[in-house]
Amino acid sequence: MSHFRESPLPLFDDAAPVPASRPPKTTPKLPSYIRDHRKRLRERFLTGGADALPDYELLELVLFRAIPRQDVKPLARLLLDTFGDFNRTLSAPIPRLAEVSGVGDAVICELKLVEAAAHRLSRARVMQRPVVSSWDALLDYCHTAMAHKDIEQFRVLYLDRKNTLIADEAQARGTVDHVPVYPRDVVKRALELNASALILVHNHPSGDPTPSEADISMTQQIYRAAEALSVTLHDHLIIGKSREISFRAEGLL
Repeated sequence: MSHFRESPLPLFDDAAPVPASRPPKTTPKLPSYIRDHRKRLRERFLTGGADALPDYELLELVLFRAIPRQDVKPLARLLLDTFGDFNRTLSAPIPRLAEVSGVGDAVICELKLVEAAAHRLSRARVMQRPVVSSWDALLDYCHTAMAHKDIEQFRVLYLDRKNTLIADEAQARGTVDHVPVYPRDVVKRALELNASALILVHNHPSGDPTPSEADISMTQQIYRAAEALSVTLHDHLIIGKSREISFRAEGLL
């Protein structure tokens, strides 16, 4: 017959301390005035769209996700004071944004996400479509992509035989008042894409789209190089802050 010895230690020790349960983590609530303000802004935006909000309030909406726990109105106003308006704030270079007090990676990411979405949406409205029937959309795209840049950028829009936009390529980036352009490279790329026509586009960071003598000379060089290879130069657009100039409309082509 087996004998079991009683364990020297009790199965339950009433004297043992019970670990204190940790209180559930709570997320601090937004002050009511901030919470109500955000709610009102969202409702006004959903009801009336962007036109129902001034620039600083539209920028606040963008900043809500990046800074969820504080009033973002002062930062929105600081950004607008620094860069001028909503569009220029979105288009500002990352190093310049990072210099603004209160702007961190989360804010930069939100601003650049909205900028990228705007570019992609406006580009989708013109790619693979005849430029004649989508000319206004093409101008909108050029303004969205280039009007608020602080350095010059030169782009070429390549068209097929039906004047459908088949490629949009940035050829060069320059300084605040100059961008290097090589006519041979522009025409060579047209041949690679089997393009039949071109539209040149570049911006003037000063905001004034009036063509310079260098702009006119460069355009004539590309025109001659393209003509020699049976590629048509339809136009050269210079994009300013609020308007554009067409070389074709101005009689410069």
